[in-house]
Amino acid sequence: MAKNVKKLTLVNKLAKRGDLIKPTEMIMRQNRADNVRDIEDLVCLSSGAAGSVTSKYFSPVQTRKQRLLNGESLKKTSLKMEPLSPARVAPKKNRKADQMATRVQMGSATIVKCKVFPDVVDSPVVADKIKLEVDAQIKQEKNTEETKEDAHSYSEVQAPHPLWLGHLENIRVMRSSRSAPVDTMGCHRCADLKADSKTQRFQNLVALMLSSQTKDQTTYEAMNRLKDRSPTPLQVKEMPVTELENLLHPVSFYKNKAKYLKQTVEILIDKYDSDIPDNVKDLIALPGVGPKMAHICMAVAWNKITGIGVDVHVHRLCNRLGWVPKPTKEPEQTRVALEKWLPFSLWSEVNHLFVGFGQTICTPVKPNCGECLNKDICPSAHV
Repeated sequence: MAKNVKKLTLVNKLAKRGDLIKPTEMIMRQNRADNVRDIEDLVCLSSGAAGSVTSKYFSPVQTRKQRLLNGESLKKTSLKMEPLSPARVAPKKNRKADQMATRVQMGSATIVKCKVFPDVVDSPVVADKIKLEVDAQIKQEKNTEETKEDAHSYSEVQAPHPLWLGHLENIRVMRSSRSAPVDTMGCHRCADLKADSKTQRFQNLVALMLSSQTKDQTTYEAMNRLKDRSPTPLQVKEMPVTELENLLHPVSFYKNKAKYLKQTVEILIDKYDSDIPDNVKDLIALPGVGPKMAHICMAVAWNKITGIGVDVHVHRLCNRLGWVPKPTKEPEQTRVALEKWLPFSLWSEVNHLFVGFGQTICTPVKPNCGECLNKDICPSAHV
């Protein structure tokens, strides 16, 4: 086709025939099959009386040929008399948003149904994270309720410091957010869980005997070396002293502790059938066992609360916080003064709570008072 020849459009064809197309108004289509025509019918207009033109409408969906090839019948179409405005232009589809939400058209309104947790089913990590957050919230609410109950039940306690309960709650918060060596390597973690209960009690006692003036890391490593030999009172008795000392080194005073351990196993075999005593009096009578070890051993090995285990950490913190009527020089003095006023329900947690706090924040030298929640109510914060 030559470039200067214009291609005749449908409008030009109608214009040559003398027919004029003058759109005057939008006409609502009725849902009637005889009113629906195809696009091919537009060019076959019939003239009415007095040269008038009878208009026939067509389907905007498909041509007749396309629908006949697809085996479809005439589709009824309804058009609404409503001009198109920019506000009704469909926005770009967001595939991610479509996955997270379902849109339902109800009249002129669009209802969006959102998935609360879209990835929980497909992602176990997200589900675990949500579970942890929910558990933390439940734990926080439970702790809040317990705090209110504690404040009510402990209101009549005659404590040396009036803000002792605030000290305790702040230490609980700080301990829950920061782990300490005692949490993973304390004496309660040193026994072999695969051994029988009698052997586990014996290993608890041995760990306590080694822990005196020794860091938890050193005690834990020494107990691991001992557990490789599956220690029982009889095996420790038959073990040469030099070999036992090598296993205990570098525990503080390891030679003295090896000697005490040898003497202790003799008593346990002869008097307690290779088990340990089930009372504080007999435990203290064993070589190298003091009151602190005895009370902690009763709690860990026998699950009995007989007293507060006061070591150097508990002793230091009680004096710094003013939990004793007057300064004490020995841990045993602190234990006696503390047990006179501290409610019995708190005895079981004081040692573990204060030891971890003393290992991480309220350290012996240069305590981290800036990180402590008690810095405004601690009598030793500015000393």
